Amino acid sequence: MATRRSVLQYMTAAGVLLKAGAAAAQSRSMLPNGIARDVPYQRIATEEAYSTPEVLQLYRQLIDRNLSNDPGFVAMWSGFFRRDQDFFEQLQSLGDRRLSDMDSMGTDVHVLALTAPGVQVFDAPTGTAVAQSTNDQLAEACRNHPGRFAGLTTVAPQDPASAAKEIERGKSLGLKGVIVNSHTQGEYLDGERFWPIFEAAEALNAPIYIHPSTPAPSMLQPWLERGLHGPLGGFAAEVYLHTLRIIASGAFDRFPDLRIVLGHMGEGLPYFMYRLDYMQGQAPGLERKISDYLKDNFYVTTSGMAWEPAIKFAQEVLGADRVLYAMDYPYQFDAAEVKITDDLAISDHRKMQLYQLNAERVFSL
Repeated sequence: MATRRSVLQYMTAAGVLLKAGAAAAQSRSMLPNGIARDVPYQRIATEEAYSTPEVLQLYRQLIDRNLSNDPGFVAMWSGFFRRDQDFFEQLQSLGDRRLSDMDSMGTDVHVLALTAPGVQVFDAPTGTAVAQSTNDQLAEACRNHPGRFAGLTTVAPQDPASAAKEIERGKSLGLKGVIVNSHTQGEYLDGERFWPIFEAAEALNAPIYIHPSTPAPSMLQPWLERGLHGPLGGFAAEVYLHTLRIIASGAFDRFPDLRIVLGHMGEGLPYFMYRLDYMQGQAPGLERKISDYLKDNFYVTTSGMAWEPAIKFAQEVLGADRVLYAMDYPYQFDAAEVKITDDLAISDHRKMQLYQLNAERVFSL
């Protein structure tokens, strides 16, 4: 009986230890905010903003000296400059602060892009010079933190020839694509004078990320009157229009291997594909259906849109290889977004595509 009691005591104690060990292991694999750390994929976030002190200072000068002719930019950045200092530390960090925030969200890699409107609000010489300086700083940060940072080349479309050369220089610096913050002083990339940018991006296999900005001055006022010029509508309307202009211009018939990335689940475009095809006769002259260009030349990211129905729909209509994860740091910095994405009711392979494989392929990581 004594022997049996000791065996039972041992088994009970062992069970307690095993349960405690399992709980400890589970605890070790979770971050304090409930995000799983030990997951079978890397979390590569593909629309993560940064700025340099130089760019922010130039924005302030444009606003304070009333030098900008873009009231959308003035409204947007007048609002951002009222944010607390912590936001600006996050935005400008290309080192320890950003890495700490990434670790807190279980994020392995940031694909970094100069925040909107980039250098596109400056005159051409200023924009070109600031783009070069910014790209040098970003490339240095990527070299200092290999495997954690990747970067997109900033260009000044105001001078298309110089922008094309900067795409080539950015490639030599190790940058992984191009960032264009939608319209450039009211002009869009569908204008053929900008097509040296497309030619260079296609030749160098460099994806162009079209990020929103406030609507161009010619369409801004109805949005601005109700405070809708930013993420409540104006951003999406701006990129939706920009994208359709590029498609309707025939740019992808001229540059069939050109690749463009859109954030915020494609700014609504995936959900209009049927109607766009149905009504395409009103924009004749294209070699293919509008949906074909969207499926063959575009990728979308989940930045700011951690919503399961939208993500799964985009994977279904565009293809699971066309949808990439993004957070939109520091404008959105929310553990709930990661947990929603981790918990998506999709296959493990699709989840790995979403978080890691697609980003590695698109941005040559």
